[in-house]
Amino acid sequence: MPKINKLLVANRGEIALRIMRSAREMGMKTVAVYSEADRLSPHVKYADQAICLGPPPSNQSYLLGEKIIQVCHDLQVDAIHPGYGFLSENASFARKVKEAGIIFVGPSPEAIEVMGSKLAAKQAVASYDIPMVPGMEKAITDIAFAKAKAAEIGYPILIKASAGGGGKGMRIVESEFEFEEQMQRAVSEAESAFGDGAVFIEKFITSPRHIEIQILGDQQGNIVYLFERECSIQRRHQKVIEEAPSAVVTPELRRAMGEAAVGVAKACDYYGAGTVEFIVDEQLNFYFLEMNTRLQVEHPVTELITGKDLVKEQLKIAEGQALTFSQEELKIHGHAVEVRVYAEDPKNNFLPDIGKLTTYLRPQGPGVRVDDGFEEGMDIPIYYDPMIAKLITHAETRSEAIDRMIRAIDDYQITGIQTTLGFCKFALQHEAFTSGKFDTKFVERYFEPSMLQEKLSESEEELIAALAIEFFQKLSKPNAGKSTGSPSVKSSAWKNRLK
Repeated sequence: MPKINKLLVANRGEIALRIMRSAREMGMKTVAVYSEADRLSPHVKYADQAICLGPPPSNQSYLLGEKIIQVCHDLQVDAIHPGYGFLSENASFARKVKEAGIIFVGPSPEAIEVMGSKLAAKQAVASYDIPMVPGMEKAITDIAFAKAKAAEIGYPILIKASAGGGGKGMRIVESEFEFEEQMQRAVSEAESAFGDGAVFIEKFITSPRHIEIQILGDQQGNIVYLFERECSIQRRHQKVIEEAPSAVVTPELRRAMGEAAVGVAKACDYYGAGTVEFIVDEQLNFYFLEMNTRLQVEHPVTELITGKDLVKEQLKIAEGQALTFSQEELKIHGHAVEVRVYAEDPKNNFLPDIGKLTTYLRPQGPGVRVDDGFEEGMDIPIYYDPMIAKLITHAETRSEAIDRMIRAIDDYQITGIQTTLGFCKFALQHEAFTSGKFDTKFVERYFEPSMLQEKLSESEEELIAALAIEFFQKLSKPNAGKSTGSPSVKSSAWKNRLK
């Protein structure tokens, strides 16, 4: 059985730190790789060794698979953990790592390949009686046939890129008249984003919830599910708030989804940590969406409700160890909520807001966890995903976890850039969220940028009114114009008195 003594983390930021901390607890040495933009990053300082891969752009640094493998040979590294993003779901890279005699902390290249294609994944799970969204199981080659199929399914339908992710290569089609135009756009976007223009169609679920199941499988064939995560609060098809368990999933539905997720894993002989994503409609019918063959950004909420360190489990599985617990031994303990703290401006259509972290003070206290990769004074690079941190809270009940999260958001001090914290607080306090009656259209249904404008309290408004009266009374007195003060100076004085 192979032993991992030295681990290279082929990633950056918070996930690199997260992995290194668990590896260190297991007695492993760690190697960081970094781009020139990340030279001063905490993950670089934390590792036992660190190697610069190249300039900031990903294709000149973090995506250089051959160079990363060479670093492993040079430093006698036993294993590579890819984290998420970058090379984590690159079957070719996983295969080259394996061929180089290095352990890839993840599933087999074959499993990554099958599940990396939505069409191949659909075909693989077909014999496992997994609920599927009505649609085509092959790429569109005949527009006339595809139109006929869309009419049979019923509009609206969704055109999706087979190799897609992150909302790219996806188009909603409301009627036959716009079918061809939207298909051309989807194909063009898919070719640009993934180098693969294959697209297919599915029935569009009008009020969908995005619920996913965490699975773990060892190389001996044992597979368990670690319950669900609710990931429906999204912008641009990407998640912003996650929680575990879901407010609407019953024990019966949880078991059915969990068993379906295990079936998906068995369909590709899966081992390691993985996530099976489902779309759930208004009647709580669930349909297989895709499988992510890696650790998820939102894995901490699962860790907090199960007590399992998913990174440690990944590393043990990579060494060939069998799972040490069964499905029956897994229990849900309390409730966890995660918000992603992005350097984005929710008041400006969530556009990235890159700059310096002038102030950066993390919230603390019982049941509060912050996974991040930045320090005060650092710049947020323009080259990568603008996520600064993940803020996670855990409590006995959902309402307590939400209350704790709101307190933690208020305690999180960040200046120098705009963040999504204000939006997250708005969402957590909204009746649709607190009641559990929300879906992936939360942002378009309930959110307007103006809702984040700071409102003054009643006492602050009264003080401003009193100061205004005092100011204009002084202006109306003789010689008022000879005053050494000025409206702008007095305006500043008012602000000081409000502080």
